[in-house]
Amino acid sequence: MSRPISVTIHMNALRSNLERVRVTAAGRDIWAVVKANAYGHGLTNAVQAFEKAEGLAVLEVGEAIRARTLGWKKRILLLEGFFEDADIDNLEKYDIETVIHSTWMIDALKRHAPHSKIKCHIKINSGMNRLGFLNFECPEVHAMLESIPGVSVVGVMTHFANAEPTYLADGPATVDKQLARLGRLKQLDGGVCLANSAATLFRPEVGGDSVRAGIVLYGASPDKHISNAELGIRPAMTFAAKIIAVQQIAPGEAVGYGSRWVAKRPSRIAVVACGYADGYPRTMPDGAPTYVEGKIAPLAGAVSMDMLAIDVTDVPEADIGSVVELWGEHILVNDLADYCGTIGYELLCALAPRVPIRISENN
Repeated sequence: MSRPISVTIHMNALRSNLERVRVTAAGRDIWAVVKANAYGHGLTNAVQAFEKAEGLAVLEVGEAIRARTLGWKKRILLLEGFFEDADIDNLEKYDIETVIHSTWMIDALKRHAPHSKIKCHIKINSGMNRLGFLNFECPEVHAMLESIPGVSVVGVMTHFANAEPTYLADGPATVDKQLARLGRLKQLDGGVCLANSAATLFRPEVGGDSVRAGIVLYGASPDKHISNAELGIRPAMTFAAKIIAVQQIAPGEAVGYGSRWVAKRPSRIAVVACGYADGYPRTMPDGAPTYVEGKIAPLAGAVSMDMLAIDVTDVPEADIGSVVELWGEHILVNDLADYCGTIGYELLCALAPRVPIRISENN
């Protein structure tokens, strides 16, 4: 018998979330961001679920090639561009569009010219200060790229550091300040891609011709202060495991490594077949919620490599074989992440390969 733990991917939720983004995109094309194995949801599943998106956005050439082998025939964009000269041939072979964010990339394209057809998007650093050229450099970069035989510029893009509504209006990198830095670039005709998930949902004034939808497609709000219900999105992943043992312990007895959780009353402790080696954070504190038999049961004690313990004293229905939702419909991944000082993105992307994945087409 296999270990009773699994991740369920809800295909209809992925499709529904895409359609929700379609509404807020208001006529703009959608790049579905599928890097990091589609935020832990599986690239194969994403290619199927996001078939109505205009393009896929990936991190590196290998992901793009895999998407092609899975049957994706529309546009593909490398969000950080190519990483070495050896990638350039595959841009043409697999019709992959690339971000250009540095002069070394331009030099690499020159060294390997002429090309048959390479499409480039110029990345502008509008204040996030990770990748990209400054706005006044864009015309020169555009001219250098267009001077390379077989290379064309098809887009300009930037990325917002703080498009969430709860970001302070006087912060150093607001959307308004970043838009101001872009200047006239945000008004170019064709190929302008500015909005990430948060800007797509909350900042319609950003505009552009396309948007890059990431976390929202997977059913997690890009702003933890704004709920899924408010946004009309559904979690596309359920992470669950079963109870494999139950212990009755007396007041004063402790649970787990370090004995940090100590019973204050006669307690019923359930052991769940999930640990940090599966992707459930070891940093999760006592009291973090799980969902079992229709009720919340708090984490009790340090998470082990292969097991965790929950207090089911107030959930008498919970017993060996009961399914415990770790995150999903009832325990939103953003809410859980907040308990251990991280974000939902990290939990979704950190699932271990050893966790079996199931596909649900019906919910």
